[in-house]
Amino acid sequence: MSSEDLLEKVKKLREITGVGFKDCKNAIDENGGDIDKSVEFLRKKGIAKASKRMGRTAAEGLICISEKDNEFSIIEINSETDFVAKNEEFIKFAEEIATIALSKKGKIDDILISKMKNNKSVKESLVDLISKIGEKINIRRISYIDKEKLLNFSYIHSSLKNNVGKLGVLLSIETSKSKNDILDLGKQLAMQVAASTPLAIDKDSLDQSVINKEKEIITEELKISGKDAKIIDKIAFGKLNKFINDNTLLNQEWIMDPKKKVKDVIKEFAGKDKIVIKKFIRFRVGEGL
Repeated sequence: MSSEDLLEKVKKLREITGVGFKDCKNAIDENGGDIDKSVEFLRKKGIAKASKRMGRTAAEGLICISEKDNEFSIIEINSETDFVAKNEEFIKFAEEIATIALSKKGKIDDILISKMKNNKSVKESLVDLISKIGEKINIRRISYIDKEKLLNFSYIHSSLKNNVGKLGVLLSIETSKSKNDILDLGKQLAMQVAASTPLAIDKDSLDQSVINKEKEIITEELKISGKDAKIIDKIAFGKLNKFINDNTLLNQEWIMDPKKKVKDVIKEFAGKDKIVIKKFIRFRVGEGL
């Protein structure tokens, strides 16, 4: 690895973890330049703490939601700079793509060949916009939820305009109540997902590989810290349970009242009726890039 490559990787690792130059360089050297393995290495050493924002990126763009009759689409479209992301032409393009995504039920191949208002395909219009603006623009991801059986809700955080912003959530609920009855709760639950970044709805739906990896990191960190071997398992069990609670929607503290869990709020609101969260989708601009 050249000295320039090394410095670039160290810089990136410092931005991700907030750890000093020397420790980051050592981590990069120990892990053959692999950023993800270097983050894990620093966590195991107890130098870098777990953070939901370790995957942050400088990628810019917008999240757009389109909705009609309980059907929703959500898209992420990326640009190189925030300046372009606030460009009115870019915003209109993103909004139209979201509308097309809704009509095509989120199928990317169908979306790309669909005609836009300019009578050109989405794919052709994207090339034209790139040429005109002079930045790389990418339709990164699209998701869709239909209107069958479930009641659906959406939320855009810090919206630039209606259904356009940097972070968006779709959430589906199965219930015997009417949508008007749970309109406020549905919106608040979508806000909860936006604010608290859950990985899954509950423990059963949390990927076991994520749990196993977190357990490995916690145990290794405790060993390095010099904790008595007899109590490591007990401490690790407590830390792992906290990780699961923090990262599963139903077990999180309710943002409106941290003394309550999300599942308790739902139970209280439901009364004798049924309210079950079946799915959520959370898009944040640049996440995971």
